[in-house]
Amino acid sequence: MPITPAGPTDPAAFSPTRRHLLGLAAGIAALTAVPAEASAAAANSPLLRFGVIADCQYADKPDGPVRLYRLSVDKLTEAVSTLNDGDLRFSFHLGDMVDEFAASFDMIMPIWDKLRMPKIQVLGNHDFQLPREQLLPTMGMPSSHYQFRRNGWRFIVVDTNDISTYGNPKGSEKYTLAEKMRADLQAAGKPNAQTWNGGVGAEQFAWIEEVLEHARRAGDKVVLNSHHPIYPLNQHNAYNDTQLVELVTSYDNVVAWFNGHNHAGNYGFTGGKHFITFKGMVDTTVTSYAMVQAFEDHLKIEGFGREPTRTVPFGAPAYQA
Repeated sequence: MPITPAGPTDPAAFSPTRRHLLGLAAGIAALTAVPAEASAAAANSPLLRFGVIADCQYADKPDGPVRLYRLSVDKLTEAVSTLNDGDLRFSFHLGDMVDEFAASFDMIMPIWDKLRMPKIQVLGNHDFQLPREQLLPTMGMPSSHYQFRRNGWRFIVVDTNDISTYGNPKGSEKYTLAEKMRADLQAAGKPNAQTWNGGVGAEQFAWIEEVLEHARRAGDKVVLNSHHPIYPLNQHNAYNDTQLVELVTSYDNVVAWFNGHNHAGNYGFTGGKHFITFKGMVDTTVTSYAMVQAFEDHLKIEGFGREPTRTVPFGAPAYQA
């Protein structure tokens, strides 16, 4: 599965030769009689299946009022076993693999690495127990933000820690900008003016827009994935949530934005797009993760533990099973 880090998207994916071949294939298919039963079966079959985990947040330290840090070892072990049996193409972790201490990666990453499929990591605020240049290889990430395609779908990994005080050296340009963004939000009375939040910088924002343009031209459906939510308004949201919502809702082919960070979970629907916050695995004695099936006209999210099972139709609000 090719993964493209920040930078221009793969031009070969949109070559005339490939389009010509696809056109020939479509013409042949149109001339071939397909039994109605086979067509119905294909319509009811998912185009792909993948896993989602949020906020494993392991650390070898005493439990908090709700967060049971050490128990994440057993929870992640169970999730990996279930996902490995699920015939999945890949699995996401939506940030905060650890809660504290660089040594926490030594315990939790070998469990994550037992997934027998491509493993897609998203940076979370607690993951910055190491400098960014050490963090990326430790978590097996090609870049802080990147994208990949599968079966007519494009998945964009967004780094909402790009502009933050915890993810950049003190005194750096991005650190200073994070302080200003937070101060502006605080002055406006916004609940997301919090030190544990971050934002998307101008360079990454332009890259996301470029990828969305390529995806639209290619006819790809898009799911964006980050740690911080952007909708509805919440104390956990990224600093420039409004601008990000305006961007993604301007593209008809965007289906959803997936994220973690708010361990209680959340859901919003605006501009025909779904904004789904997955519940944190670290909270309570009950685990939380999901398998997602992508169909032609909807997503089916099968929740485990605290994560609800829901149907996500394109262009209409989601509903729980």
